[in-house]
Amino acid sequence: MSTLKPAAVRRVAVIGGSRVPFARSDGPYATASNQEMLTAALDGLVERYGLQGPGAVGEFVAGAVLKHSRDFNLARETVLGSTLDARTPAYDIQQACGTGLQAVIAAANKIALGQTEAAIAGGADTASDAPLGVNDDLRKVLLEARRAKSLGGRLKALAKVRPGHLVPDVPRNAEPRTGLSMGEHAAVTARAWGITREAQDELAAASHQRLAAAYERGLLTDLVVPFRGLARDQNLRPGSTVEKLARLKPVFGLDGPDPTMTAGNSTPLTDGAALVLLASEEWAAERGLEPLAHLTAYETAAVDFVRGDVADGEDGLLMAPAYAVPRMLERAGLGMADFDLVEVHEAFASQVLATLAAWEKRGLAPVDRARLNVAGSSLATGHPFAATGARIVATLAKLLAERDAPARGLISICAAGGQGVTAILERT
Repeated sequence: MSTLKPAAVRRVAVIGGSRVPFARSDGPYATASNQEMLTAALDGLVERYGLQGPGAVGEFVAGAVLKHSRDFNLARETVLGSTLDARTPAYDIQQACGTGLQAVIAAANKIALGQTEAAIAGGADTASDAPLGVNDDLRKVLLEARRAKSLGGRLKALAKVRPGHLVPDVPRNAEPRTGLSMGEHAAVTARAWGITREAQDELAAASHQRLAAAYERGLLTDLVVPFRGLARDQNLRPGSTVEKLARLKPVFGLDGPDPTMTAGNSTPLTDGAALVLLASEEWAAERGLEPLAHLTAYETAAVDFVRGDVADGEDGLLMAPAYAVPRMLERAGLGMADFDLVEVHEAFASQVLATLAAWEKRGLAPVDRARLNVAGSSLATGHPFAATGARIVATLAKLLAERDAPARGLISICAAGGQGVTAILERT
C-alpha cells in the first residue's frame, strides 16, 4: 500500500496589487456594482502584469459583504467580464471586514501546497448599492401566493397585501446579536480602555497626512487604477489637523459620559475594490517579476463580544486581533520589536488605540508609532468592507519592497461578528 508524501510547503510571494480609488457612499460610485468595481481592479492587474494569456493564473478568489442575490457568483462573473482568461476558476469568500485578507490567505494556502502557481485575491463592497430586503410580511404573502394551487387561491393571498408591506427592509449597520452598530460597540470599548478624544484625533489626522504624502511621492502609482473620474481616494483630506477634527461633534457613545467618537475619527461608509497578485517564486522568476514581499504567517481569532461588551468592554466587537496577534507571534517566535512596519486597519481610531493597549496588556512591546500605518490607512482611504484586506496587503508589500533590505510587516484587521484576521509579510 502506497501513501502520498505531504507536499513541501513553498513560499508565497506578493507580486503586486490593483485597486480603484475608494469613494464615499452615494458619491461617484453610487451606481457602480460590486462586479463593476472588482472588474476594473482586475483589468488593471491583468494589464499591469500581462495576465491576458490562457491559464495566466490558476484561480481568482474574492468576496463582498453587502451582496445582492445577483452577486451569488461574484468572483466568477467578474472573471467572465474581465480581460483575464475566461477559463480561470473563481469562487467567493466572506468574513465581514476580514474578507479581503481571508481571500489572500485562501489563495496563498493553495500556492504554498503546490496546488496552483499563481492566484488573484481580494474583494469589493458598495455601501451605495446595498441590497434592500423585501418586507418580511410581504415575503410571506408572496410565498403563500406561490404555493396556492389555483388562480383564486393566488388572488386571495395577494389580497392580503397592505401599504405597509411595500416598505423595504433597509439594511442596518448593526450586530444581529446586540442591535448595536459597530460605532456604538467601539464606543463601549473606547470607554473601557480609557481612549481619549485627543488621541483619536491625532491618529486620524496622521492617517490623512500620511496617505496624502504617499500619493505625492508616487507610492500608490502602480497600485491604484482610475475609475469613474477618481484617481485618488475621495475621502482623503490632506489638510486634516487635530485642531480641525476637534471641532466635530461626537456621533457615537452619546448615551454615556464624555463621548469621544466623531465622523472625523471614524471610517465613513465607502465603495471600492482591491486585489492582490500572489504566486510561487518559480512562477515569478519565469516571468521576470521580483516579489515585493512574502506572506509567511497568518492567524484568525474571535471574541465573545455579546457578553464581553456587557462585562467590561475589553473583549469588545473589534478586539479579536488582541488575541490573534499574540498567538501568531508566539507561533512565529517573534516579538513586536521584530517588525519594521505595522498595519492596523482603522475602522475607528479608538479601536486602533484599544488594540495597541490590549497587545501591551498581553505582554507585547509597545508599537513604535513611527512604524504604524506609515502610508495612512482606513480613516483616510475609507473602508469598503471586503476590499480593505487586499488594499493593506498590497500597500504593505510595496512599503517593504521600497526598503530594498530585509524587513518585516504585521497586518491586523478587525471584523464584524467579533472576529480578527492577522498576517505577517516579510522581505528577505
